[in-house]
Amino acid sequence: MMVVPSLKLQDLIEEIRGAKTQAQEREVIQKECAHIRASFRDGDPLDRHRQLAKLLYVHMLGYPAHFGQMECLKLIASSRFTDKRVGYLGAMLLLDERQDAHLLITNSIKNDLSQGIQAVQGLALCTLSTMGSAEMCRDLATEVEKLLLLPSSYVRKKAILTAVHMIRKVPELSNIFLPPCAQLLHERHHGILLGTVTLITELCERSPAALKHFRKVVPQLVQILRTLVTTGYSTEHSISGVSDPFLQVQILRLLRILGRNHEESSETMNDLLAQVATNTDTSRNAGNAVLFETVLTIMDIRSVPGLRVLAVNILGRFLLNNDKNIRYVALTSLLRMVQSDHSAVQRHRPTVVECLRDPDASLSRRALELSLALVNSSNVRAMTQELQSFLESCPPDLRADCASGILLAAERFAPTKRWHIDTILRVLTTAGTYVRDDAVANLTQLIAGAQELHAYSVRCLYSALAEDISQQPLVQVAAWCIGEYGDLLLEGSCEETEPLQVEEEEVLALLEKVLQSHMSLPATRGYALTALMKLSTRLRGGSDRIRQVVSIFGSCLDVELQQRAVEYNTLFRKYDHMRAAILEKMPLVERGGPQVDGEAEESKETQCSETALVSTESQASKLLDLLDLLDGTTEDAQPSPSLDPSPRGTLVHLLDLPCAPPPPPSIPDLRAFEREGLQLSLSFVRPPGTPALLLITVTATNTSGADVTHFICQAAVPKSFQLQLQAPSGNTVPAQGGLPVTQLLRILNPNKAPLRLKLRLTYNHFGRSVQEIFEVNNLPVETWQ
Repeated sequence: MMVVPSLKLQDLIEEIRGAKTQAQEREVIQKECAHIRASFRDGDPLDRHRQLAKLLYVHMLGYPAHFGQMECLKLIASSRFTDKRVGYLGAMLLLDERQDAHLLITNSIKNDLSQGIQAVQGLALCTLSTMGSAEMCRDLATEVEKLLLLPSSYVRKKAILTAVHMIRKVPELSNIFLPPCAQLLHERHHGILLGTVTLITELCERSPAALKHFRKVVPQLVQILRTLVTTGYSTEHSISGVSDPFLQVQILRLLRILGRNHEESSETMNDLLAQVATNTDTSRNAGNAVLFETVLTIMDIRSVPGLRVLAVNILGRFLLNNDKNIRYVALTSLLRMVQSDHSAVQRHRPTVVECLRDPDASLSRRALELSLALVNSSNVRAMTQELQSFLESCPPDLRADCASGILLAAERFAPTKRWHIDTILRVLTTAGTYVRDDAVANLTQLIAGAQELHAYSVRCLYSALAEDISQQPLVQVAAWCIGEYGDLLLEGSCEETEPLQVEEEEVLALLEKVLQSHMSLPATRGYALTALMKLSTRLRGGSDRIRQVVSIFGSCLDVELQQRAVEYNTLFRKYDHMRAAILEKMPLVERGGPQVDGEAEESKETQCSETALVSTESQASKLLDLLDLLDGTTEDAQPSPSLDPSPRGTLVHLLDLPCAPPPPPSIPDLRAFEREGLQLSLSFVRPPGTPALLLITVTATNTSGADVTHFICQAAVPKSFQLQLQAPSGNTVPAQGGLPVTQLLRILNPNKAPLRLKLRLTYNHFGRSVQEIFEVNNLPVETWQ
């Protein structure tokens, strides 16, 4: 048989590209891989690098090439440059930290770094910065440090980038690279200066000591950036008329880190930032990139108020840009600034509202979040009108967020109750199926509390229900309101609405239509059935018709509706004399906060304790009277001992009379987490019957201008504890102080060991995913003692 010779790399590429099917391509590659394996076994040193080059091409096409790893090590150890070049390239492609073989090239890299050949040193540095593990970085850090101060700019540039990789892998190596950085800042070479600024940035982000050390070079960085802005650095690095934008951006990022929470450094760079913000050309994308970094730096440091207004105005100009990416960046940045510079962002409200109509979904979503954050008491009418107009035509995936945002804004800033009711009704009419679950309860409570608007509300809701019964939350509120205030609907006198004549038969027919509609949910039918039952006491006639409808639902398949209908039928048959009293109007239920609820609970406990105390005194008094009766009324009789009503009284202990147990000691609440408006607080309760059990209520609130979505709270305790997490009340924390999300943790501590709790939070906020892992160390001692 004739042996087919091995192909050259160029011929292999042409044959693979010429394959018409994937099967032909696999056949070509399998044959060539067999030749490559045979060549590796024969050990031809002159042909090894050619075979490995072909294998690397096969690897880039996605085929297995792991059998070439050891050949990379042999080529790296070779003295020929052609072998080293392919060997290092193969190491970067085929080796990584997960394989132990990568540690075998440490000595070879060390030897190559100590040689004086720049090309070989460059190959070794590139490989180390690409796949160097933590162990390799520790072993070779001193070698890289020596190369940072070599005369050759080619080697120094690569050594700086390798140092950046080492700091990311092993942050404790920071002290080694601190001294050379100050000297490297005096370089004029573009690559060295850019790499040095990047290295200093990494050092400052990972080491507080480095951050304090490099605050001394802020004036030098300011001078470098001023030179770039005014006189230019070098024409070869200018892009679209902007002098070295990459270096400008990197210096601005470093200044942002150095000036954060430091007054002196911020004051040093204020004038420069104003100069960059006013002199940068915005007609090209490079200038916009520099301006955006300038804005971020201004907002992060302790800048003067005038400079912050200038930054907001720059973002306002970005909103008028034709580039969608620039507009999106501007909206995201303004959303972050709205809490700290609300009045400055308000000036650009018309432009933000215009962005709501943008056909790009991501832009309209970000504009919606910013618009909701801009709503306040002075502009709530105008902004709500714009948002309601947007709600009528917005995409379905934005309707839930828009409707919830309008309802929250109306709840916080409503100027009048009538305006509040009208706003909610319009939202329910437009996008009722997209509102949150608590919208029905909130509106019914609002209507019940506005006695002067009962007639107005029931007429508006009746008219809306007559037009559309598909919006389930609207139907539920309308049915409740008609049941409560149906008598006002029939009176026909309401100054605030147009005259409306409604007959009893029309009202009953409309509710029957809701009951029979296939669009009605079981909960909606329950509202309608209860409304019919209440109308039996508010209408002059129609009781027989209502009774007949109620009896039909006595055999309904839905258990809840069936039970309700059976109870109502019983009310008609057996307790008809009590029906009017039972079906009276609902009393107003005040919405109380946690503090009100706590006071009510405390008052209830005090009242309960006093009742038990009186009961104890009464029983003890009767017992003493009985003892007096048995002893007789003699002159020698001893006077009755005074009764201590407390549980420590002797008589109470002796006879084991009932008494109120002492209330458990109160445990102070704890603020466990706070970031960008999201707050997490912990409240603790230890049930008196089971002292080893601790109940922790995790409450998440959000005061920022954007909802926190996909919120998940996970907890962990040591193995000696037992932890049970209850389901949370929701996964969205509404913006601007909406209803909080709560979750109960049950922790059993039989050994009464000191409690340690670790929490992990994952959520989406301001358009980005956030994950926070932290340990709660300052738990009160009452939680475990």
